[in-house]
Amino acid sequence: MAIKQKGKSLKSKGEELSSTFFQLEVLNGKELTDVKFPSFAKKVADSTDFNPLRTKLPQIFQLNIGKLCNQTCSHCHVDAGPDRKEEQMSRKDLEKCLEIIGSIPSITTVDITGGAPEMNEHFRWFVEECTALGKQVMDRCNLTIIVANKKYHGLPEFFAKHKVQVVSSLPYYNKKRTDSQRGDGVYEDSIQALKMLNAVGYGKEDSGLILDLVYNPAGAFLPGDQMSLQAEFKRQLMRKHEIVFNNLYAITNLPISRFLDYLLQSEKYEEYMQSLVEAFNPGTVEGLMCRNTISVSWDGYLYDCDFNQMLDLKVSGKSQHINDFDIEELNSRTIVLNQHCYGCTAGSGSSCGGEIT
Repeated sequence: MAIKQKGKSLKSKGEELSSTFFQLEVLNGKELTDVKFPSFAKKVADSTDFNPLRTKLPQIFQLNIGKLCNQTCSHCHVDAGPDRKEEQMSRKDLEKCLEIIGSIPSITTVDITGGAPEMNEHFRWFVEECTALGKQVMDRCNLTIIVANKKYHGLPEFFAKHKVQVVSSLPYYNKKRTDSQRGDGVYEDSIQALKMLNAVGYGKEDSGLILDLVYNPAGAFLPGDQMSLQAEFKRQLMRKHEIVFNNLYAITNLPISRFLDYLLQSEKYEEYMQSLVEAFNPGTVEGLMCRNTISVSWDGYLYDCDFNQMLDLKVSGKSQHINDFDIEELNSRTIVLNQHCYGCTAGSGSSCGGEIT
């Protein structure tokens, strides 16, 4: 199987930043830097009517079903890679998740992520079971997995059969910027995968097969206007490759894991955090993804969002694992906040679905 960017995860290298506790110490000015920024929780309380910030009815059940990936991308907040083979969600835990999903009518979307989620041996079975429950399945696909190995070449047809919404990372519409962030050869393989998805109807008008792309900046700066970026991506991908897609999500890089490491190594941490703090937009708080999402880790623990999951900030209360799942307690929970949350409220906001406002 092709590895698109060589190198080990922070965990495999034994780096201090592989520790979620250590990352939080950095973010709060207690390790590696003594720079402190205003408390995000206090900022929300002082700037909005949310004190504390609480959840709404869950609509999205998001699962990280494994950290194994065929890529080792420089900005990966999951610290995923080919060396994370052991962290895979079990069939037993997936069955428990299905039980939960089927019991909560407000959950309409099952958002499957990784790593490369398709590398979990139970992935296809789980998708089939979710669609049988009448849920919309969303797969966060890195694209290159589709062409990485023959066993994955049939993914486009499988996705189409189950009307899976495919959300695919593509850092930019040219080779240089894409490969610099995600590894040599990623752009060419991504284009090939997009053509394979288009060939079965994805991204095409009236097909009902949704293909969305994700853009995140290659450096220590905020993304540009989402609609302008979408228009340019559509123009360039059609002109260069005759590729079509539905929507572009512009997502802010959050200062955790490998991107936090990049900020510190490049001495841009203070500047980037200051830009996030200064761009805080109280109008984004109402629509934050943590308010209507339950995020589940590969080992079954519960979080308010994917980013809290990567910092091991479990949900508040006693119901912190799928085996102790209590929807009444979870519905009334206070959302766990920390300094990385500035990334989701900067400018037009940022969520798993792109801009908020």
